[in-house]
Amino acid sequence: MEQEQWHADLHCHTKLSDGSVSIEDLILLAKQQKLSAIAVTDHDTFAGATRAKILGERQGVEVFPGAEFSAYDRTRNRKVHILCYCCTFPDRLEGLCKQIGDSRRKAANIMLQKLQRIYPIPIEMVLRRAQGSTTIYKQHMMHALMDAGYADSIFGPVFQKLFHPRCGLAYSPISYPDVYEVITQIHNAGGLAVLAHPAHYNSYDLLLELTEQKLLDGIEVWHASANEQDTADFLELAQKKHLLATGGTDFHGMYRGKPMPLGSYRTPDFTLEQLRKIQRKQK
Repeated sequence: MEQEQWHADLHCHTKLSDGSVSIEDLILLAKQQKLSAIAVTDHDTFAGATRAKILGERQGVEVFPGAEFSAYDRTRNRKVHILCYCCTFPDRLEGLCKQIGDSRRKAANIMLQKLQRIYPIPIEMVLRRAQGSTTIYKQHMMHALMDAGYADSIFGPVFQKLFHPRCGLAYSPISYPDVYEVITQIHNAGGLAVLAHPAHYNSYDLLLELTEQKLLDGIEVWHASANEQDTADFLELAQKKHLLATGGTDFHGMYRGKPMPLGSYRTPDFTLEQLRKIQRKQK
């Protein structure tokens, strides 16, 4: 694996969800970074898939349409994310996208109302930052607070004060579907289900559970949340179970806790070729 070439970033977000850059700029950044391929994996939506593919072709960047689905591990009471790639029938996931989207919007409206009781900020300023997104995210609210001079960063003390899951003054939880339901629906739509950043949500036990039941098609091995030992363990498991080993920056532009340029974490070309073969079989 050490001699492998790495030219793909398969975990990228845009303004369609909680990223700060447009699809156009994402493609241009990929070209500048000399990435041969990226995957657009906005939260719970395929809305930008066709456009991203067309824009990518114009710039010589291969685009894999995808999505990152938010789910819940009810056994361990933790959030979990499932990346979906190479989906043959994305329209079959419209119901799931709507279900999660409605839940997000409900929570966002509650949080926005709480926020306005604390800071006298016009809703128009928040909506302006959320323009183009499927819903209002906490990052959009924070960006508006920065515009209004109430905060100097997205994920700083003000964010913790407002949106900490246990004590945030404006926080409202989002209801997510069960992880098994999400994986089943992805497979029913002809997609590949890849467990995103297992270290980020401490999903180690869930990872073993899902692989033992042969429910995963891949593991996101290379990610900022994984230390050297995590990465080695995830890779070993992926190879042992004959699963796709993917990697990605989890790119959000400026909507991250610390700087993380596109291409910081990548997928090896070997995995890229596996995905291409799967796509060719689907045609």
